[in-house]
Amino acid sequence: MFNFLHTYHPEPTVFSFGPLQVHWYGLLMVIGGLLGFALILKLADHYKLNKKFFHNLLIYWVVGAVLGARIYYVIYAWELYRGDWGSVFHVWQGGLAIHGIMLGGFVTTYVYAKLKKRDFWLVADLIAVGLVAAQVIGRVGNYFNQEIFGRPTDAAWGIPIDLVNRPVGFFEFEFFHPTFLYESFGNLIILGVLLGLTYWRFKRKTLQAGNIFLVYLLLYSVQRIILEFYRLDFSPIVFGLRWAQLLSFVVVFVCLSVFVYRGIRGFLRRK
Repeated sequence: MFNFLHTYHPEPTVFSFGPLQVHWYGLLMVIGGLLGFALILKLADHYKLNKKFFHNLLIYWVVGAVLGARIYYVIYAWELYRGDWGSVFHVWQGGLAIHGIMLGGFVTTYVYAKLKKRDFWLVADLIAVGLVAAQVIGRVGNYFNQEIFGRPTDAAWGIPIDLVNRPVGFFEFEFFHPTFLYESFGNLIILGVLLGLTYWRFKRKTLQAGNIFLVYLLLYSVQRIILEFYRLDFSPIVFGLRWAQLLSFVVVFVCLSVFVYRGIRGFLRRK
């Protein structure tokens, strides 16, 4: 496995048919999205929720999430797009930020759930499980695009990056940390935790709605804070941290605050 990563040079395109090109990034995003949505529908059955609600939500959620992801990424990597506005719309080439997906998807889900008079927190729990499942597969697409890789490394699992994709100052290095694969593996662990909590709720019925969603945000943010130390990222530094790390710390603080608030409120209600 490590030898394969160390020697294989991926191509971004799966196949071409005339002007039509199918890219690994887009294909894996679609496969991950379908898997995640299938998991959401399966959980909806267990919760005895109307699956039509999720079918309708999917359309709005995808639009909101993609818009949020792309807008966030363009702002985040402004120098890449400032002189080439046309490439802003080339989403198949990569550049969908997960924090933007979270924000766009969160707002869309909240508004739609309120309009349809559904429990937002319960809906968010289901979406969290489906989203992290999609991330497990979708993140691998960065491998084929040779993007958001990490710092140079001599490790056996270091991946070769073509010269054209190496950032300025790193042309002499060939092998880099596959941080997107680290994240994919980490997401798989998070998925296992969320499924375990979901099973616990089915059996014990003691887990408050929204807690699974909060655990997802918490674990993913901690993971992102750690991985940012390995990534080649030239975003602005704030208090010694990158922007993504700072935002992740904010998310961790908010999630822990909500857990503390819920714990105190539950304790007072039992008195």
